[in-house]
Amino acid sequence: MDTPAARLSPPALFALSIFYGGMVCIAGVLGNKQVALGPLAVEAGIFAFLLLVVTSSAVAELYGRATANRLVQIGFVPLIVSMLLTFVVLAVPASPEMQPERLSAFEMMMGSTPRIWLGGIVAYGISQTLNVTIFAWLKGREGAGLLWLRAGLASVLSQVVDTLLFVTIAFYGEFPIGPLLVGQMLAKVVLSAVLVPPLIYLFVGLGRRFDR
Repeated sequence: MDTPAARLSPPALFALSIFYGGMVCIAGVLGNKQVALGPLAVEAGIFAFLLLVVTSSAVAELYGRATANRLVQIGFVPLIVSMLLTFVVLAVPASPEMQPERLSAFEMMMGSTPRIWLGGIVAYGISQTLNVTIFAWLKGREGAGLLWLRAGLASVLSQVVDTLLFVTIAFYGEFPIGPLLVGQMLAKVVLSAVLVPPLIYLFVGLGRRFDR
């Protein structure tokens, strides 16, 4: 039997929250590969982060800024737990039957430095909160129209901040970060402008359909 709380929880919010948690966890794994998009080079985790941006913006559109901010805050739980679990798995001795090349590849891919983990946490929290704040502020000024523009602008600005924070915290002092910052910002701005507008209409449309 459904409880009163379950009946009051919008189905779309439940589905979007699960999806959001999954993207939080997979983004760091995908970030181990750098992909070439024409002349642009970008770490593949950007695709999961763009879906996080779209999801939080869709939640803000459907349920308000406060609910979207709560989603971002709850997102710290799977993010931090997945990091702690990674530390545990790396610390546990590998089975002697595991192929050495597979073990080496796993340790190289998952063994990020503490600065990279810290950069990911800080960049996630600030950039996602900024995305919701900008999106909600634009809606307050412009009304319910121009959904594509509100989502695109919020994504572009939040992704620039995300890149600045993450690269600076993770790599400052290790090597000159200027070229990396410029390249990553350019790639993320282009991807945000191209992908976010159609995706926000898809997510908001699906959310409204689920709730009906």
